[in-house]
Amino acid sequence: MSDPMVFTVLLSVLLVLLAMGMWVALSLTLMAFVALVFFANPPAGQVLATTLWGHSHSWPLAALPLFILMGEILLRSRLSQDMFTGLAPWLGRMPGRLLHVNILGCAIFAAVSGSSAATAATIGRMSVPELTERGYPEKLILGTLAGSATLGLLIPPSIILIVYGVATEQSIARLFVAGVLPGLMLVGLFIGYVALKAIMNPASIPALDGTYSFGEKLRASRRLIPVLLLISGVIGSIYSGVASPTDAAALGVVLSVVLAMSTGGFGLAEFKDALLSATKTSCMIAFILMGAAFLSISMGFTGIPRNLATWIGGFDLSPYALLAALTVFFVILGCFLDGISVVVLTTSIILPMVEAAGIDPLWFGIYLVLVVEMSQITPPVGFNLFVIQGLTGINILRVAAAAMPFFFLLLLGALLITVFPSIVTVLPNAMGN
Repeated sequence: MSDPMVFTVLLSVLLVLLAMGMWVALSLTLMAFVALVFFANPPAGQVLATTLWGHSHSWPLAALPLFILMGEILLRSRLSQDMFTGLAPWLGRMPGRLLHVNILGCAIFAAVSGSSAATAATIGRMSVPELTERGYPEKLILGTLAGSATLGLLIPPSIILIVYGVATEQSIARLFVAGVLPGLMLVGLFIGYVALKAIMNPASIPALDGTYSFGEKLRASRRLIPVLLLISGVIGSIYSGVASPTDAAALGVVLSVVLAMSTGGFGLAEFKDALLSATKTSCMIAFILMGAAFLSISMGFTGIPRNLATWIGGFDLSPYALLAALTVFFVILGCFLDGISVVVLTTSIILPMVEAAGIDPLWFGIYLVLVVEMSQITPPVGFNLFVIQGLTGINILRVAAAAMPFFFLLLLGALLITVFPSIVTVLPNAMGN
């Protein structure tokens, strides 16, 4: 059987399993098992056992459950409310006013949670009622929240960057640092869009309830100090080389517990809830990664990735044409799978052709995460859309329509890092190896 037919059969098996509602991890494992049994020669059971055992322990991957736990702790603390209180006085005179709290609040929380869904839930729970009560347009409230929450995938510490780093054997510390400037660039694009909308239609933005003196702003800013200390402790220790991402994640958990307890409202019961929720999420991701590792090994035995890369290479696509095709592919795939599943499903197949085209795997990791961010706000399986629908009870199509401008801003971000790759590479190059 030819490679295209083999690939079609295996893809059909995967789609049928997913359509049946089977877990992504089991679907990947079964697809890989079918590939070994019917389209390759090695003993499938032995390969399965050695692969799952070999990939069930990984020191770099230990950062993943720790960062997830850190986000769960912060989700149950008062730090998110403190962020809103600390940011609001400074944003009252900007075009768009308090809508920027959604953007900056998501950016700050993304830098301490690493999760897009946790960012949307935490900031949305606090900002949506507040902004709605003040009379801000629903479309901009939902759009800024849905779009800005995707920053949780890019601004370090990012769970999906850890997954990509483990799957492709890239330095997680360098990936984290590479995500800083693209993340800030997206924050700037979102702020610029909201400001432009406010300038074009100033009547849609409610007037200020009052004014704040400089002293009042400074006093409010004290609420931001714990969160900024946490960000500095985690990201600073990685960037300075003092700690590995795993060590920094452990530091982040300790700091988040101390800060959550010091602000009040966080006790043993909340810690148990955070621990249980983090365990469930971490186990899900770990099983997906083990299934993806087995799939990667089985694909190597079938020779499909190598032959697929050769086939695509025969089209003589330029790197830009290849990236354009991959962008469409990832956005479509992201309409049906969550971001982590997209990464682990595709890296073993896509990376050989990316490297053959001369594209830096480190840069490609940031590009991939940026494109996966788009899929977080595209129906029918945009995770951020589901989170916001659950928070507000608003029809998911209305949420998706509100998020659409931010989808195009993310697309613009992907275009900018493609035209100016130094946005991604300048900080990792300064950091060295």
